Amino acid sequence: MKKAENIRNIAIIAHVDHGKTTLVDKLLRQGGAFRENQQVDERVMDSMDLEREKGITIRAKNTSVRWKGNTINIVDTPGHADFGAEVERVMKMVDGVLLLVDALDGPQAQTRFVLAKAMANHLKPVVVINKVDRENARPDWVHEQVLELLLELGATDEQFDAPFIYASARDGWAAKKLTDPRVNMEPLFEAVMQYIPAPTIEDGAFRMLVSNIEWSDFVGRIAVGKILSGQIAIGDPICRILRDGTVQKSKVTKVFEYTGMQTLESGKGGAGDIVGISAGFDDADIGETLATDPETKPMHFVDIDPPTIEMEFAVNDGPLAGRDGKYVTSRQIRERLTREMKTNISLRMRDGTESTHFTVTARGSMQIAILVEQMRREGYEVLVSRPTVIFHEGENGQKLEPFERIWVDIDTADMGPILENLAKRKARVEDMQHRTGGVTLVAVAPTRGLIGFESDLSNQTSGRGVMTRLFDSYAPHAGEVVTRQTGVLVSMANGDANAYSLFTLQERGRLFVKHGDAVYNGMIVGENPRKKEMPVNPTKAKQLTNVRAAGSDEKLIIAPPVEFSLERAIEYIEPDEYVEATPHYIRMRKRILDEFERKRSQRDEREENEDAG
Repeated sequence: MKKAENIRNIAIIAHVDHGKTTLVDKLLRQGGAFRENQQVDERVMDSMDLEREKGITIRAKNTSVRWKGNTINIVDTPGHADFGAEVERVMKMVDGVLLLVDALDGPQAQTRFVLAKAMANHLKPVVVINKVDRENARPDWVHEQVLELLLELGATDEQFDAPFIYASARDGWAAKKLTDPRVNMEPLFEAVMQYIPAPTIEDGAFRMLVSNIEWSDFVGRIAVGKILSGQIAIGDPICRILRDGTVQKSKVTKVFEYTGMQTLESGKGGAGDIVGISAGFDDADIGETLATDPETKPMHFVDIDPPTIEMEFAVNDGPLAGRDGKYVTSRQIRERLTREMKTNISLRMRDGTESTHFTVTARGSMQIAILVEQMRREGYEVLVSRPTVIFHEGENGQKLEPFERIWVDIDTADMGPILENLAKRKARVEDMQHRTGGVTLVAVAPTRGLIGFESDLSNQTSGRGVMTRLFDSYAPHAGEVVTRQTGVLVSMANGDANAYSLFTLQERGRLFVKHGDAVYNGMIVGENPRKKEMPVNPTKAKQLTNVRAAGSDEKLIIAPPVEFSLERAIEYIEPDEYVEATPHYIRMRKRILDEFERKRSQRDEREENEDAG
């Protein structure tokens, strides 16, 4: 088989905040993607607003760099394990990976996850140790840690002999040795061209496996992938071959290439190129095959890891429904979720028990929280439930649940409360790695028990604790887990929260609302230290008389309310509660708003359990 010697296709692997997107910026600039005087935002590959705000990569995206007559196609992969399907599907497009690690932290949990996928796909790595110019950098130690990780993941001799490059992505230089001159990114370009294999050109007519889907308002659906054999051009007949072998015929209307940060109409593409093809297939999907020969067999797509959690989406039926959002009906929510399933292949949706409810399964709660955040920014109103794990049935009918391996970095002083918290969540600590001023805990815990742990970790360590997590395995059910240690204050009135009432209520717990906020019967307005639900009236105003005037009392001092992000709210609620997400508000509420109906439902549930027992 021939090789496309002037093309290299690589994916970049890195943990969150190790400088991956900054490195791509510098490669693009030094590869001539921008003019010398062109003003370019930092982290140009983070094209989504949420990616810029959170500082993480959510969607895999591709670009290319021209260097000395060669084309280097770069795929930017997410570092968070919840977005693992984005990583798995792009592995079919590339022939090697750039493993980027921090010169202080070394390879982290999420690096391990993505690198394992690359090793399993027999991809060759080039290792870049970034941020070596930091005062506390320890590149030699990191070098050893990377080699240990490669051994652990079962790397072949060829993969283990990966070249190491030392770099500072921020300052725009790379070097083969720490003592080499620090000028530009040339040594990294050279390493990629020397060590990453050129894509293989297979014999035969045009074939391409669809690895990504893009959308254009002008041409509709665009199928993105690496051309395995042959050539394609505008006007050529093309077949869409579904996974079951069904063939649909059409003609190529557009062929796109990815140059720098631009998607350009190239009109044609050859074997080894990563291209986008528009051919009028309105529902072309990831994992399908495009070919010019209708007799072509469908190609095997990468196996996607199964989802481990599910959440319920429902139409907002609260008293404030429809005041803030444009899209509030079940039909609109269903259409939006269906559209998401087309490009996010690890998400699944099915109808719930009621016509206005939908169940969405995913890899992790963050993945669904990102979807909900996107929906509310688009003008949707939706209710979402607390994440619940997906149980499996083992041998002899044994109940199995997902477990995750976690790495928790904390100060030594915080170790006691964190270990106590992990024990309550049925976590099993396997290792403690002490370092200067701190410790890294390695534990295995049921996914159920980790829901809400990140919020506890932030509170108990004053924001200094950091956790990374990775799916481990399905194991026998760990028993009952109590994740929320407090109760809630629930409004029993509709109206606006009043300062006079909030001043009194703050003695009973922490408040989630402030003066003037709209509240309703069944809405959660605060936290109660005792583990029970407490009905309160936050709208009650001071009764005025001839003797007591409005301004006669001293000024009321009310503590600022606790503000919840969407992810934190989803992890905070209990199974009998919802998060109400609208374009401008995040509220928490009971599923059953009326207090008496809630009590009746709880009583009926207790009686059913007693009868079943």
